[in-house]
Amino acid sequence: MRSGAVGTSAGVGSGRPHTGRTVGSATVDTSSTPAGAAPVDVLVARLDGGIGLPSYAHPGDAGADLVTTEDVTIAPGERALVGTGIAIALPAGYAAFVHPRSGLGHRLGVSIVNTPGTVDAGYRGEIKVLLVNHDLREPAVFSRGDRIAQLVVQKVERAVFHEVTRLPGSARGDGGYGSTGR
Repeated sequence: MRSGAVGTSAGVGSGRPHTGRTVGSATVDTSSTPAGAAPVDVLVARLDGGIGLPSYAHPGDAGADLVTTEDVTIAPGERALVGTGIAIALPAGYAAFVHPRSGLGHRLGVSIVNTPGTVDAGYRGEIKVLLVNHDLREPAVFSRGDRIAQLVVQKVERAVFHEVTRLPGSARGDGGYGSTGR
């Protein structure tokens, strides 16, 4: 059996000191905000008091680590819906995307079924991660508190779709899968 245990990240909930600022009644961790970048305020509800807030492992990281609230074993070739113990409120004009952790794919063959998972600004439920064990021989074992995914918060644009009878031309045209690798 292989274990997904990878430790905890520095920041809020890790027992290490962090830098923060207050937004409403919440303290927002700003210790890993890249120099010159304004942090985006994301309100987090802990649905499991024993689980820390999402945190960035290193300054400049795009994804904040999400952890599992439960012990879980994923059999070879199987999948499991795993809770993170948090719900978020994003500002209007933002979305969060749940990405796989590269180390889990490399070491355990574990990824996320719907990559990336989209968390819309209006969603207020628990963020859950649908993990899949691509390894066909070994189960993947995770313990409560193990990092299972990364949450990337991004500004998004809302599109206005216009139906046309013909699209303007482009250098690529209608070349699809594999058309640029010839």
